[in-house]
Amino acid sequence: MNKKILIVEDNQDIADLIKLHLSDMGAQTFVEHDGLKAWQHLEKNQYDMVILDIMLPSMDGLEICKKIRAADAVYTPVLMLTSRTSEMDRVLGLELGADDYLTKPFGLMELMARVKAIFRRVEAMQNNTEKKSVHLNFNGLSIDASCRQVICEGETLDLTAKEFDLLQHFASHPGQVFNRIQLLDHVWGYSHDGYEHTVNAHINRLRGKLEPDPRHPRFIKTVWGVGYQFIGQST
Repeated sequence: MNKKILIVEDNQDIADLIKLHLSDMGAQTFVEHDGLKAWQHLEKNQYDMVILDIMLPSMDGLEICKKIRAADAVYTPVLMLTSRTSEMDRVLGLELGADDYLTKPFGLMELMARVKAIFRRVEAMQNNTEKKSVHLNFNGLSIDASCRQVICEGETLDLTAKEFDLLQHFASHPGQVFNRIQLLDHVWGYSHDGYEHTVNAHINRLRGKLEPDPRHPRFIKTVWGVGYQFIGQST
């Protein structure tokens, strides 16, 4: 793994363990324990991924994630770590643009699997953009993969990275029904049991932004007992 990864974690033992395992995989790793100093590094340097704790001195991880997404000229994946049990903190991280999250305590094998999955998704996204049409249009819905922009009925939607990936996957396979495990595998890059709620949460938030009436969705339908299906007439 010839990647440059910044680890932002104020617990030195955890940071050292992550650094050790990523280095064993061939990654070039950098560690910062302070949020503000981490952001100063990010302003001056480009990384292939940021592994980001939420609870940090000087500047918290949520604020750093927000700044990364506001400033990104080149897309930088973010894997967020949190010791908090509140679902709201995880939702905030995803809303601000984190690609994935892990709740402490976590297994290092799972962390490595998530890191690899994120890199696979980014590579696949780049390949798809190069090989396929970057524009998808359905009944007033326009998806532009080149700039990761979605316009619905003339309004630009503010989607997180994962919401965009999910919508693009659906729109690339109109009419096809996907269950939660398939969506985890295709969009998140892993299909661990117990994470199906992640799919539900993302689809609910995506519908809230995409659908005029999320209770009666126009584009992403629930196929009861099976999964979800994208309905749209290509134009």
